[in-house]
Amino acid sequence: MSSLDPITTEILRNAFVTAAMEMNAALVRSAYTPVIYESKDSAVALVDSQHRVLGHSSGIPLFLGNLEACTLQTEEMFGRDIWADGDIWIMNDSYMTGTHMHDVTVFAPLFYEDRLAGFGASRAHWLDIGAKDPGVPMNATEIYQEGLRMAPTRIVRGGEPVDEFIELIRRNVRFPVSAIGDLHAQFAVAEIGKRRLGALLDRYGRETIEAAAEEIFLQTERMDNEVVAGIPDGLYEAQGYLDDDGAGGEPILISVKIEVAGERMIIDLTDVEGPARGPINCGEVQTVSACRLAFKFLINSHHPVNGGTFRSLYVKVKPGSVLGAQEPSPCQFYFTPLGLLIDLILKALAPAFPETAAAAHYGDAMVIQFNGTNPQTGKKWLENEPHAGGWGGSNGRDGQDGLIWSCSGAFKDTPIEIFESKFPARITEYGLRKDSCGPGQWRGGCGIIREYLMDTDDVEMSLWFDRSVTPSWGISGGGDAEPPAVIINPGGTEKYPNLKTSRRSLARGDVVRCLIGGGGGFGDPMLRDHSLVTADIQDGFISEEYAQHHHGYRNDR
Repeated sequence: MSSLDPITTEILRNAFVTAAMEMNAALVRSAYTPVIYESKDSAVALVDSQHRVLGHSSGIPLFLGNLEACTLQTEEMFGRDIWADGDIWIMNDSYMTGTHMHDVTVFAPLFYEDRLAGFGASRAHWLDIGAKDPGVPMNATEIYQEGLRMAPTRIVRGGEPVDEFIELIRRNVRFPVSAIGDLHAQFAVAEIGKRRLGALLDRYGRETIEAAAEEIFLQTERMDNEVVAGIPDGLYEAQGYLDDDGAGGEPILISVKIEVAGERMIIDLTDVEGPARGPINCGEVQTVSACRLAFKFLINSHHPVNGGTFRSLYVKVKPGSVLGAQEPSPCQFYFTPLGLLIDLILKALAPAFPETAAAAHYGDAMVIQFNGTNPQTGKKWLENEPHAGGWGGSNGRDGQDGLIWSCSGAFKDTPIEIFESKFPARITEYGLRKDSCGPGQWRGGCGIIREYLMDTDDVEMSLWFDRSVTPSWGISGGGDAEPPAVIINPGGTEKYPNLKTSRRSLARGDVVRCLIGGGGGFGDPMLRDHSLVTADIQDGFISEEYAQHHHGYRNDR
């Protein structure tokens, strides 16, 4: 019989999470690409033999409940007997993983005493996946333009790499050294997962490990059920618009209905429009993950995610819509509707969480990409990075300034020192954007300004910005924030009209100035404490003109 007790359960709860964090640290330290080892665009999970999460790394929270979906789908395709010790699998199919194909998922079955004990899984953003354009294509209209698409495939068999398949990858990407290097870093994740899970099984035994996991899952389920049951039963709704269909068409409506009944929460997305002509479609499994993330923001947000989380939550998705992508819809910017979706879920549920609900944040990755030939090395180069922005204010708290958006968690933009040492360009300004925050008794956070100066004539710029049609809104009487904007060569032109741009040529001396939106405000701006307004002016967050307009501020000096 198992000797399970509360202390052992807590030890194992933390051991599972620690194992996942160690696996993720190994990935970050071993990766070849800055977007992984600097920006942390990755996530790792340790999963049990029934495809339930034991431990999940911080990394990208948008992948919650998604890595184990990959192992489960593989088993559903090929059967339970497909798993073999020493095998490693790879996949990136957008309709299966839900993400874009640059997010490559690698996972391995973990065996103990000749029996399947679990899985070690990782996902990391590869620099290039062989799309029609270098790096990330901004204007794809079908999935086939977005790169090499891999269904679940064995890439290591019985401990030996499948060289033919690795060579296929090598010949289909523009930066094979980084791709194969990142692949081997993901191999290492599986090996560490095997060691850590094996060590726990050696010490505690399979029966105790499985009993502890079940108890952890049940505890989490009970905690979530208790919070959901405390929400007044009823229907909660919100809606907003994406800027366009990703291909220059009309804005696309995202409509959310949430039904709460006892311990059940049902998020209904069947009224969402689509498919979109451009690359803003998202696979259903990733849409579910976004709903889980929004759920986690409000429900036991400080408790680790495991196989018992989200058992209270049910999600309905319309097949073929923007949030239920089907072939051949392009999915490169799958996360754009998800950022809006998460904010809308929080907006809809705000009346039920008056003490913790926040106004909208800036809501998209705001991606800029540069590529060309480095004149110092003669080699091709590519840099793709997101931007931080402002988050929404809440009851008693101002929003965060210059924080990465909700979908990205531990993601960081590229440090200036790394950027300038690797690429033929400089960052000439990086700071908070004055007056970008939504006004309120508790103001929204400020967006940022990040300005780039080109040091070469051979460079192309691509942009993917959104949330200008539906910028960060305020709640409880708070005001909206400033939307994003881009200026090419400040002082010589006005704001660049195309927030979605593919491969625009730039020359030496050209400047690209990115202005990222702020977060919405909470509460009546006229109720903001005078001393806080004064401090905001002194700190450079807002101007006196802003303070006078929104807060009735008068300078008494």
